[in-house]
Amino acid sequence: MEKKLTVRIPDRLLEKARQYARTHNTNLTNLIEAYLENIPHPDKNLDAAPIVRRLTGTVSGKVSLEDYRQHLDEKYGR
Repeated sequence: MEKKLTVRIPDRLLEKARQYARTHNTNLTNLIEAYLENIPHPDKNLDAAPIVRRLTGTVSGKVSLEDYRQHLDEKYGR
């Protein structure tokens, strides 16, 4: 089920978000949804080391090992 939500944000941030969405071929709804999906569950990773907890959620779940290898090839010119 989807619900509507009214959010108030400063004009400068709204324009910045719209510009980011346009640049990445998406819309504000999808952008906000992707961000909210990456908020870790409060009980998740409680037993993990602090560095793991800090880094959790920093990379999209859609990134594959092949994406990482391609990044390394581009970065280091392999």
